[in-house]
Amino acid sequence: MWRRTYFLLVLVRLWFALSPSYLHPDENFQGPEVIAGEIFSYPVRRTWEFTSDNPIRSVFPLWPVYGLPMLLLRWLWIGNGQDGEIPPIAVFWTLRVLMFLISFVLEDWALHELIPSPKHRRVAVLLVASSYVTWTYQTHTFSNSVETLVVAWSMVLIQRIVDDRQQSSLSSSTVLGIVGIFGLFNRVTFPAFLLIPGLRLIAHFWRKPLSFVALVLAALVTTVIAIALDTAFYSPEPITWADLIHRPVITPLNNFKYNSDVGNLAHHGLHPWYQHLLANIPLLLGPATLLVFLRLHPSLRLYSALSGIFVLSVFQHQEARFLLPTVPLILSSVQLPKNQTTLRIWSAAWIIFNVFLGLLMGLYHQGGIVPGQVFMSKQPDATVAVWWKTYTPPIWLLNGKNEVLQTQDVMGMEGEDVYEKLTGLATCDAPADRRNKEYLKEKNGTYLIAPASATWLDPYLQNKGHDGLRFREVWRHNRHLNLDDLDFAEDGVWNTLSRVVGRRGLVAWRVTKSC
Repeated sequence: MWRRTYFLLVLVRLWFALSPSYLHPDENFQGPEVIAGEIFSYPVRRTWEFTSDNPIRSVFPLWPVYGLPMLLLRWLWIGNGQDGEIPPIAVFWTLRVLMFLISFVLEDWALHELIPSPKHRRVAVLLVASSYVTWTYQTHTFSNSVETLVVAWSMVLIQRIVDDRQQSSLSSSTVLGIVGIFGLFNRVTFPAFLLIPGLRLIAHFWRKPLSFVALVLAALVTTVIAIALDTAFYSPEPITWADLIHRPVITPLNNFKYNSDVGNLAHHGLHPWYQHLLANIPLLLGPATLLVFLRLHPSLRLYSALSGIFVLSVFQHQEARFLLPTVPLILSSVQLPKNQTTLRIWSAAWIIFNVFLGLLMGLYHQGGIVPGQVFMSKQPDATVAVWWKTYTPPIWLLNGKNEVLQTQDVMGMEGEDVYEKLTGLATCDAPADRRNKEYLKEKNGTYLIAPASATWLDPYLQNKGHDGLRFREVWRHNRHLNLDDLDFAEDGVWNTLSRVVGRRGLVAWRVTKSC
């Protein structure tokens, strides 16, 4: 029975991986968009993390995770008689499938190795497989999702090293050195999760110093390679050995310095030290949070999660996705209620919680942005696209349309200011604009892409006269929710939900004016 349930949950995970929700801009701008610009001719937007004087993001982990699949895809594309210019949406879905596969294979495999009891293992695997975090965050291209896998496999390697039945402690130590540096350059918070599990290695290395030497050498070589790749990426000219010695780019160090400054974190939002404990953990675990207090099974996995939560709580900027590595660690360290009635109630709450959050985050959350960019890439007349009240759209999905299309992200700008900006950008209203799709033959076109819940636009959408702007709806994606548009203080709870949920969807209007 549990195998059929697990197989069904794997299909659910795949379905969410192939759904175009957009959880956070970082899933594009901290990974795929950067590497896509290196491999293909897609114009890309590099964020401040890659353009500052002291860049804080490493490209070293991006190449094996995203670069190699892109190179393989290009090789297959060319081998199939194509010209090498792959539609970016094909690359996008390839990476989603890749994230599904490595989550399905590596995360679940790690749980099988870390949990010795078959009965406990079955429960843990089903809990992790039925979590909305696994369906959504782990199938998206987040550095946090990669960190989850690296933490899990670091713990597997530690277990293999200290297990006296294993004869491969030397090779496991070597691999751990490589994986550890990979994890550090992926996210500087990675070592926090290995503080307690790493203590198990002290006695082993004392007895077998060669294993320690292998780990250190592997870590040093990997560090040199990582620094060399980063230095080459951020240097305008080819680097030399002197550059690596005197002017190396050490992104984890830059990242640590940046996040140690409260003034820097204030730009991203400051949170109290208990944000992770009281808000983010319940948001990720839902009803399983109760089991942490009532049905806890102490394990090294749990201690790894606790050490990570403790260290991350020191930093004042705390987002729920920073705790992704703790989800499989905690869910594999709890026990289900023994009482059958309590178990049924808890199971129902668990299913409802994950189905609701899964649909919200995996299907509707900013779900129109990726399809919207694909639509804009196919509009022959589009020269200006103004995105309002959405996450920043990934411009690499425009498939070369960037050569003529200017994307302007006005984010949460006031309605009056947006209208003024559109007045300056709108093209002249021609007779062709009033007939079917004749406007596509125009040389220039201005588009506004905004949620249907942006009620400020309502008075202007029905304008049929000669004064002011005219908005012609040309595209709509119904599975889109903008949770950043919630305004309970101004509109009240019911009115806000009626607007944001009742008028869900992302709309593209072609904007013109009388000239």
